Amino acid sequence: MYCNALRRTAIHCNTLRHTATHCTALQHTATHCNALQRTATHYSALQHTATHYNALQHTATHCNALQCTATHYSALQHTATHYNALQHTTTHCKTLQRYNALRRTATHCDALRRTATHCNALQCTATHCNALQRTATHYNALQRTATHCNALQHATHCNTL
Repeated sequence: MYCNALRRTAIHCNTLRHTATHCTALQHTATHCNALQRTATHYSALQHTATHYNALQHTATHCNALQCTATHYSALQHTATHYNALQHTTTHCKTLQRYNALRRTATHCDALRRTATHCNALQCTATHCNALQRTATHYNALQRTATHCNALQHATHCNTL
């Protein structure tokens, strides 16, 4: 009877040891899960920050493009105003030439015609600038696409880790 009691106590001790080992393993697993949960939360925060950064970068690029366009538009408006004034002056000069006005006025009109020719060249340049602006807009779109691709590649890389 004493031996049976010792045997039952030994079995009970072995069971308690096994349970303690199992509890230690579960505690270790819980600690590991908590660490993984903290890492996942940190990763989500970083992803959120990266998304905001990309959006801000996109907005800054768009603002730069708009600022450049506004500057070109102002320059073109200024050139057009000068061109219109020169055309108006040229018209008056032609009238003066028809009535055989002073030769100096005619000489001045010739100079104004040359200036008008230069204005036509400037208009050509303005047309070229418009084409370059469209190219810049396409370039900005390609740049945004490349940024999105880089973000996707990075996200894919992170997901494989």
